Amino acid sequence: MSTTSGLTIRRIAIGDASSIAAAFADPEMYSGTLQLPYPGEAGWRTRIEGMLAPGSSDHVLVAERDGQFVGMAGLHPAGASARRRHAMHLGITITATAQGQGVGKQLMAALIDLADNWLGVLRLELTVYSDNARAIALYERFGFVREGLFRGYGLRKGQYVDTLSMARWHPTPPRVPASLLQSV
Repeated sequence: MSTTSGLTIRRIAIGDASSIAAAFADPEMYSGTLQLPYPGEAGWRTRIEGMLAPGSSDHVLVAERDGQFVGMAGLHPAGASARRRHAMHLGITITATAQGQGVGKQLMAALIDLADNWLGVLRLELTVYSDNARAIALYERFGFVREGLFRGYGLRKGQYVDTLSMARWHPTPPRVPASLLQSV
């Protein structure tokens, strides 16, 4: 857990289900994601239990300010194939009232540190609505580059919208020291 300027970043907990469901009831929150309106606490509780289950490869962080949920971000397996184990998908969402206040920056920094220094992830991937300039700028600040455009990727407010595919490669991938490669 880390606390900076009144913002606490910590691992998600089952007890967060209520505040996450309440946050995702806001159209400004869910319309920036592929979540549906009218989220239920029970559904979020089940999802969180799965993320926290032994053997899960999900790593989800929550941001709180003064004990109030203001955002979440996570790293998730990019797929079931053994040939994709080097990659993880990144997802992040910030409440409308906390956007533009550094919450996303701190969550991204925590996830990048986790991916680079503790999980050895070589490639981070994400998708973002192509009209979400604020999020795109945040991702670019953290080294993500645009890789492609998905036309009509998601339905939002009755309209099909385009999504960008972005990715970031580990800037200094971990290496095995030569001394460990020598036989004894």
